[in-house]
Amino acid sequence: MGPRSILGDAADCYNVALVTLEEGTIVSQYAYLCTAGHDIHDPGFGLTFAPITLERQSWVCAKAIVGMGVTIGEGAVVALGAVAVESVAPWAVVGGNPAREIGMRSPRGMWVDDGGCERVRLRHVRQ
Repeated sequence: MGPRSILGDAADCYNVALVTLEEGTIVSQYAYLCTAGHDIHDPGFGLTFAPITLERQSWVCAKAIVGMGVTIGEGAVVALGAVAVESVAPWAVVGGNPAREIGMRSPRGMWVDDGGCERVRLRHVRQ
């Protein structure tokens, strides 16, 4: 867990495989990081697992889910209740189930308020 990273109250980190939180990452309350599952093609449903990586300044919002083998790119946001089963590009904002891109953040457009909390600016993404 990197410096200035936060694993929120009641966040569930099911770490059968490695979970990496790089510097400045946020995992909000009730988020679920799940590094394991079961092989649906195996009659015995054998255990499968893969690591999860949250790169610098990324944010997994409340009640969001990140599946095994997923990397949340630098500065990316997984929105409230989203289900990220594929890796998220740096500075992307994803939402929904399954998560899809709903916006982008700009590292140049960010600022820090007096409380040290990063604010997010979104731009509309044409469908």
